[in-house]
Amino acid sequence: METQAKQYVENFMAQIVAKNPNEPEFHQAVREVAESLAPYIVADPALQKLKVLERIAEPERVIIFRVPWLNDRGEIEINRGFRVQMNSALGPYKGGIRFHASVNLSIMKFLAFEQTFKNSLTTLPMGGGKGGSDFNPKGRSDNEVMKFCQSFITELYRHIGQDTDVPAGDIGVGGREVGFMFGQYKRLRDEFTGTFTGKGLGWGGSLLRPEATGYGLCYFAQEMLATRGETFEGKTVLVSGSGNVAQHAAEKATQLGAKVVTLSDSSGYIYDPEGIDAEKLAYVKLLKNVYRGRIKEYVDKYPSAQYFAGERPWGIKCDIALPCATQNELNGEEAKVLVANGCWCVAEGANMPSTPEAIEVFLANKLLYAPGKASNAGGVATSGLEMSQNSMRIKWSAEEVDAKLHSIMQNIHGVCLKYGTEEDGYVNYVKGANIGGFMKVAEAMMAQGCV
Repeated sequence: METQAKQYVENFMAQIVAKNPNEPEFHQAVREVAESLAPYIVADPALQKLKVLERIAEPERVIIFRVPWLNDRGEIEINRGFRVQMNSALGPYKGGIRFHASVNLSIMKFLAFEQTFKNSLTTLPMGGGKGGSDFNPKGRSDNEVMKFCQSFITELYRHIGQDTDVPAGDIGVGGREVGFMFGQYKRLRDEFTGTFTGKGLGWGGSLLRPEATGYGLCYFAQEMLATRGETFEGKTVLVSGSGNVAQHAAEKATQLGAKVVTLSDSSGYIYDPEGIDAEKLAYVKLLKNVYRGRIKEYVDKYPSAQYFAGERPWGIKCDIALPCATQNELNGEEAKVLVANGCWCVAEGANMPSTPEAIEVFLANKLLYAPGKASNAGGVATSGLEMSQNSMRIKWSAEEVDAKLHSIMQNIHGVCLKYGTEEDGYVNYVKGANIGGFMKVAEAMMAQGCV
């Protein structure tokens, strides 16, 4: 069986690479899932005959379009827009929009593929999708961001809707950008519907949506720690990134009794051995969310901290690591350093932040390791809760949303235990998340026929 499974993976990946050349991130994401699922697929003639994984790996629709707009100097700029509608077996396509210079088709497809399994794990009726543009909002005026968003939605509005495809925010897309996109969508469609999530609280947004990914990450990690009789109390935690997910992961970890000592951005990281407490984190939020500054400015405010330019935080001694920045930010050598320094729990707040080599290190050393499709599902779960509130024209309290979020993360952890617990008792969360997410999608696709 093991030989058959390996051969299935190699044959399957050869087809994926041939059909999708020069898309390394997409290949990486698909291979990780295929390796987990191969033993189940080769043992099930129906899954093979109906080519379920082959269909999941082929997007239902890919939309690529030109985004022309005028900057503040009156010059025309041209960007490229994407929307990958990966799978709708469980519900409308659901996934964020990313504005970043690195955005390309490979990254959009990998994110949409991951989103399909992540959304399945939440148990909410959501398919998988992702979108974005190579536009970078950093350094742009509010007027330029508005003009870009309006041009972007002038094309995309044809392909989205509350029962078709419901976008949200992602890297480079926060409340400002969602507001501009929603406004243009409303203008073009002449309707006020829950087509976007991450909206402002006064016009359809959900309480706790900004906090949801970071909070959900910590709730999931809390469940992992409990399998070893541990909690966050007294633990030293590394967090990478300093955006929305990182901020709220640091906030919740601190509330749960941990000491968070790092944050980072694309230029480097800060290390504060005294811990980034609530007061310091409030400054980080002001710095990043309002002034759109760089994390190195933290050390000007708090001189006891150190700034390491051009480096990532994985060399600092810790108990728990929460990578919350971007894909492939933690490689195999850095994983070895983490293990050597005593780290025994890694939970991903970003999408695919650990390279395959890093994952091998974590699994070989029996770390508690959670892939993003499980541990960072709190964001899209709360987006799903926002969709429900919009459909019912009601608003839940922060306490109600938090309780639902906590319950969803506990349920996802339970699915990972069900499918990922190995004979020696070690929980392989990668296998658990991949199989658990796949089974629900596969069952729906088989029931719905060849579509």
